[in-house]
Amino acid sequence: MFGYYLELAIRSLKRSPGLTALMVLAIGFGVAASMTSWSVFRAVSGDPIPWKSSQLFVPQIDTWGPNGRSADGDPPNAMDYTDAVALMRDHRAKLQSAMYEISPSIVPADAAKHPINVSGHAVYSEFFPMLDVPFKYGTGWSARDDQNRAQVVVINSKLNQKLFGGANSVGKSINLERQDYRVVGVLNDWNPQPRFYDVVNSGGFSTEGDAVFMPFQTAIQAAIPNDGNTNCNAVPKESGFVGLQHSSCVWIAYMAELDSASAVTAYRNYLNGYARDQQQAGRFSWAPNNRLRNLPAWLDSQHIVPSDTKVSLLVAFGLLLVCLVNTVGLLLAKFLRRSSEIGVRRALGAPRAAIYTQFLTEAGIVGAAGGVLGLLLTAVGVASVGWVLPKDIAALARLDVSLLLLTLLVAVIATMLAGLYPTYRASRVQPAWQLKSN
Repeated sequence: MFGYYLELAIRSLKRSPGLTALMVLAIGFGVAASMTSWSVFRAVSGDPIPWKSSQLFVPQIDTWGPNGRSADGDPPNAMDYTDAVALMRDHRAKLQSAMYEISPSIVPADAAKHPINVSGHAVYSEFFPMLDVPFKYGTGWSARDDQNRAQVVVINSKLNQKLFGGANSVGKSINLERQDYRVVGVLNDWNPQPRFYDVVNSGGFSTEGDAVFMPFQTAIQAAIPNDGNTNCNAVPKESGFVGLQHSSCVWIAYMAELDSASAVTAYRNYLNGYARDQQQAGRFSWAPNNRLRNLPAWLDSQHIVPSDTKVSLLVAFGLLLVCLVNTVGLLLAKFLRRSSEIGVRRALGAPRAAIYTQFLTEAGIVGAAGGVLGLLLTAVGVASVGWVLPKDIAALARLDVSLLLLTLLVAVIATMLAGLYPTYRASRVQPAWQLKSN
């Protein structure tokens, strides 16, 4: 029976090719615009570590007091050196790490070659197990290496390919800022988006993953400067990198793993106690005003999802709605133009359900054709988002199987919904009136 209705629908669409093409174009463009925007929004708003994000927390300490708070009363979104080192020393979390962005130069063994600037982070050894960082070769360094300020380094697979041809380089050395560092681990492909462990410095998204990771205190000892954001409420009393460490400037990101509600409560109490101790010591002259947010709440507070993507998504869905309204009008005109045909069928005994089935089948074919066109236009749209969005964000948009299926599904369902009212009107045609008028 479905084959019969399918044949009727195809015949009907062939009788008015211009109207059919117009409906297919409307659905195709509307679906393509919404799916292209959705592909970008999906990429930037996803949970970068969904199996663990509820256990990862970012503490904020009110280092600057009332004059340094945001409009909603939040303290600075990073830490100064004094607080970061104190929290690491007290170690009240299961796992934790302070970190700052670095951009050291790799000096090739061949003196004829130019140094290579790479991006990376200075972190503590617990950074890798805390964030479930995948390794291709070796592993991270130990807590003893942190304490001894060992000259060790973890590199990513891309840098390993460039320096060692992709072979296991654990135990080999690279020269960073004219000092040799022993490679203890090589990462597998790992470049989470957003770069949740340091959104303050990365801005959230980066097409290039960190190439090197080295021990925090080793980097401090080697005077490898901060390459990320530095915010100060007062000019440092001393100059240079040492002056930055002795100042109240905030430039260090911090993350802690707390695996239970009681651990979160205990850590929050610890932060408040730490702030009170600083108040009693005369360093702070204000009451504790700390924050402790889990990763999803932290990303939300930092407005990681760009407003442009939200606006474009709303505009695209608005365009789809306009296209559907136009499709409703076109289908209504097409169906009601066949009132005499409907009247004859009803007079011959066809039930309203048959009319519904016939015309919804026709709407479904229009939706499927619009979906196929939408797939092609979505592919073009995904490839072209770099014209209107920043490169780092545009690179995240991708056309995968799930998006293809969703595009087809949205096109068919949307057109079927658009066809409900015209089909309802068509099914209400009175056979007697049509036969009398004819």
